Amino acid sequence: MRMSPVNPSSRVVRFGVFEADLKACELRKHGLHLKLPEQPLQALAMLLEKSGNLVTREELRNRLWPGDTFVDFDHGLNNAVMRLREALGDSSESPRFIETVPRRGYRFIAPVEEISSASSSSTDFAERSINNMSVVPLVSQNGETEAAGPSVEKTKRSRWLVLPRLAFVLITIVVMAAVSSQIVVHYARSVDASKPKSDRSTSLVVLPLENLSGDKDQDYFADGMTDDLIANLAKIRSLRVISRSTAMAYKGTRKPLSQIARELNVDAVVEGTVLRAGDRVRITAELVQVSTDRHLWAETYESPLGDVLALQNHVSSAIVDEIRINLRAEDKERLAKNPAVRPEAYESYLKGRYYWNKRSEEGFTKAISYFQDATRKDSQYALAYAGLADCYAVIGATIIGTVRSEEAAPKAKAAAIRALEIDPSLAEAETSLATAKFNYDWDWSGAASGFKKAIELNPSYATAYQRHSLYLAAMGRFPDSLDQINKARELDPLSISINWSLGWRLYLARQYDRAIEQLLNTADMDPSYELPHLVLGQAYEQKRDFARSIPQLQKAAELSHGSPLMVSGLAHGYAVAGKRAEAEKLLQKLMADSEKQYVSPYYIAIVYAGLGKTEQAMDWLEKAYTDRSNGLVFLKVEPQLDSLRSNPRFNALQARLHLPD
Repeated sequence: MRMSPVNPSSRVVRFGVFEADLKACELRKHGLHLKLPEQPLQALAMLLEKSGNLVTREELRNRLWPGDTFVDFDHGLNNAVMRLREALGDSSESPRFIETVPRRGYRFIAPVEEISSASSSSTDFAERSINNMSVVPLVSQNGETEAAGPSVEKTKRSRWLVLPRLAFVLITIVVMAAVSSQIVVHYARSVDASKPKSDRSTSLVVLPLENLSGDKDQDYFADGMTDDLIANLAKIRSLRVISRSTAMAYKGTRKPLSQIARELNVDAVVEGTVLRAGDRVRITAELVQVSTDRHLWAETYESPLGDVLALQNHVSSAIVDEIRINLRAEDKERLAKNPAVRPEAYESYLKGRYYWNKRSEEGFTKAISYFQDATRKDSQYALAYAGLADCYAVIGATIIGTVRSEEAAPKAKAAAIRALEIDPSLAEAETSLATAKFNYDWDWSGAASGFKKAIELNPSYATAYQRHSLYLAAMGRFPDSLDQINKARELDPLSISINWSLGWRLYLARQYDRAIEQLLNTADMDPSYELPHLVLGQAYEQKRDFARSIPQLQKAAELSHGSPLMVSGLAHGYAVAGKRAEAEKLLQKLMADSEKQYVSPYYIAIVYAGLGKTEQAMDWLEKAYTDRSNGLVFLKVEPQLDSLRSNPRFNALQARLHLPD
C-alpha cells in the first residue's frame, strides 16, 4: 500500500473495501458495482491519479467541465465531491479518503494499491457498454399522434431506444440484448399502465430533466425546463411539490427512485429528458408511484420553442390527471392557459434564472441584464418581470446592499406590479412585491397580507414561506417565524439559502446553540457560501467565544472578497473581542469604500455600536433611516444593537418605524 500518485495507465486501484477501475471509470465496494454519476467518478479518478498530492479546484473543474461550459462550476464541483463522499461513507470533518484543502482543492489521503490490469470479463464489458449508452428516439409502432393544444404534438407511449457510444461492431450482441430487455420492460409497463389508477398521490419531486442534446452548453436549458415544470406543478394547491434547489441536488444521481422518495418523503417521482434541436423542443416525462414502483404514465411532447409554456402546461395537466388530484376551478384555469413566448425572450429568461440561482452580487447583475433583455423581446412575459423584481428586491437589501434602497425599491415594485398586471396568479411576483413593501416601504400590514396571498396562490413556493418567516422574525414573532421557515425547508430541504435562513432566524431569536448547530451543518453543505460563516461568527460572538467567532467572520470576509456586509461583521467582532485597532482599521476601509461604491450607513452604525461609540452609532442609524436602509427592519431584534436599546435616540428611531409591540 502507498500514498504516492497512481500510474494513470493502471486499470484497477484498491483502497479499503473499494476498488476503482480508472479506465472504465467504475467504483466497486466488496466487488459490487456502485452507481455514481460521471462527474464524481471523474473526480475520484483524478484524485487517485495524484494520490497523496493536492488536486486544485481548477484542475478538477477543467477535467469535469472542459471549455466554456455554461454551468455553475463551484456548486457543481461541491455537489460532485459531496456525492463521492456519500458513496465512500466519508466525512469532510473527519476524512478517511478525501481531505479538503480550504480554498484550494482536495487530496486523496488513504493508502492505495494498484492491481493487475488484466482484461476484464465479457460480462463486465457488457455492463459498462450498457451504462454508457446514449439515447435516440424510437416512435411507437403505430406512430399515433394527436393534437395537444396549439402547436404541441404528443407521441403516445413513445419510448427511448439505446445505442452505445462505443464501437458498434464490437458490442452488437450487447446492444441486441439491451434492446430485447427494453422491449420486455416497455411491454410490462404498458400492461401495468392499463390497470386501474392507484390511490391518489399528494406529493412529488420532479428530478432534473436530462439534456439529450449532447451539448453541455445546453445544460442551462434543461435545468430551466425542469424549473418551469416544478413551478407549474407547484401552483396546484392540493399537491406538495419539492422545490428547485433540492430537486437539482439529484442531478446526475443514480440513486434508486425509492431511496430518493424516502429521503424527500414524497409519494411519486417525475423523471424525463429534454431534447432541443433548432427551434423545436421535445420533453419525455414519466411518472412513477414509489410505493408500488409502478410506472403510471409516460408521454413524449414536442413543440416549437415559442410554444414551450403551452408544452409545459400539457405535461403538468397529464401528471395531475394521472395522480388523481381534485383541481379547483382556479387550478384548472391556470393549467388551461397556453401563453406563447418569443423564443429569444425565453432563452434570455432561462439564462437570467441561471444567474439568479448563483445568489451572488455578480450573479444578480448578470441576471438583471438577461431579464431586462427578455422583457424587451417580449413585453408580455410575466415571469421575466417577476425575475427582475426578485433581483432588485435583493440587491438593495442589507444581505447584498450594493444598490441604494431608493434606487432598487421602485424598480422592484414596478417590475412586480407589471408582472401581476399580466398574470395576477403569479406567486413569485406577489412575493417580490411583499418583499419590497417589507424591506423598503416599511409597510408591515401590506407586507404580511402580500406574503399570505403568495402562499395562498402557490402553497408549494418555498421562497414565499422563507420571506414571510423573515418578516415575522423582524416583528419579533419567532415561533411563527420558525414555523414558516420549517415549512420552506420541508419543500426545499437541500436549499443552502433556506438552511442558512433557519440558522439566521435562530440567531435573531437568541437561540445561539441551535443556531450554531444549524449553521455548521449548512456550512458543510457548501463551504464556499459566506453567509453561514458570517452568522456563525455572530452567534459565537454573542456567546463570547471569540476564539471561534473571529475565524468564522474572517472566513466570511475572505469568501465575499471583502463585501461591506462581511467587513462590517468582522469589524464588529474585532471591537467586541477587544481588538479595537483592527476594528478601527476596517471601519476606515468601509469609509474609504463608501467614496467609490454604495455602503449602507447601517453597516457603519454596526461597527460603532461594537466599539461602544453610542452617539456615532446613532448618527449613522439615522442616516440609514434617511436612506431607508433595509437593515433597520431588524432594529427590534438584532442582538448586535442591544448595547443601544437604553438610548433615548434609539427608542425614538424605533418608534418612527412603527414596529408593532
